[in-house]
Amino acid sequence: MLELADPWILLLLPLPVLAMRLWGTAQMVGGAITVPDRIGGALIAAGARQAGPTVLQLRQGVLWMIWGLMLLAAAGPRDLAPVSALKVTGRDLAIVLDLSGSMVRDDFYLDDRQITRLEAVTTVGADFARRRGGDRVALIVFGSEAYYAAPFTFDVEAIAKRIEGATIGISGRATNISDGLGLAIKRMAESDAASRVVILLSDGVNNAGATNPRGVAELAARNGIRVHTIAMGPKDLSTAEMGERGVVDAATLRAISEISGGESFRVKTTDDLAAVADALDRLEATDSDGLAAEVFRDYWVWPAGLAMCLGLWLGWRELS
Repeated sequence: MLELADPWILLLLPLPVLAMRLWGTAQMVGGAITVPDRIGGALIAAGARQAGPTVLQLRQGVLWMIWGLMLLAAAGPRDLAPVSALKVTGRDLAIVLDLSGSMVRDDFYLDDRQITRLEAVTTVGADFARRRGGDRVALIVFGSEAYYAAPFTFDVEAIAKRIEGATIGISGRATNISDGLGLAIKRMAESDAASRVVILLSDGVNNAGATNPRGVAELAARNGIRVHTIAMGPKDLSTAEMGERGVVDAATLRAISEISGGESFRVKTTDDLAAVADALDRLEATDSDGLAAEVFRDYWVWPAGLAMCLGLWLGWRELS
């Protein structure tokens, strides 16, 4: 329903009448100019035509319309716009992403095209992040070291773009799972969110850092943080040949999730990865009541624009 933000401004509508009564009509005072009789007669005739009663009434009416429209614009016509409430889950969710050197291996397929593990993760991971509306999401990447790529935010699109822009080697080429998970726990430890969740994805074996991943998982459990792990890669450490490279330690990742109360997933194809994203959506559902907001849609531009058009028309007519 339309309303006025400042309706009292309309009380100024009779102001021009009051001003005329108080100060009267201004008298034009000026010098005379001598012109030829023929030109002078034409000017007098034109003035007589323009000063006719019909023309004066039209001019006065247009001026009153301009004044009324300007006051209406200043009064601020508006209504409440329908705005979808933001789904707020009360959950902090950290995505911990392995960017070690093994992510360069091209043993995944997407749309019948061979791609690297990194391409698979960034494609599916970015889509997963975009579906987390209502969560506060952060991105942590690790290789030899771990660091925050994006702090906790409701702007899931920004997180998705960071995932899409992930680069191998930026944090070193080793696999330091403990530090990646530990950094997430450190930042979540003081959070007052109702639910705190870590999504840990790795395609390798913990081979850097001085901390045991299982010990870090116990710390997560003590802090009430669930860790869901994704073991990514066609080959598993438990079944691979001695010294084979590019294998994933699925057993350790499974232990991390079990200790912290989360779920563990094994991914060998991009279809598996997409299915994991769907499963995590179900485990950490985002449906909840949103925070209602009242947002006004302003309409002052319409009366202001009409007043400007009338003013331009009146000026053009006076000069023509």
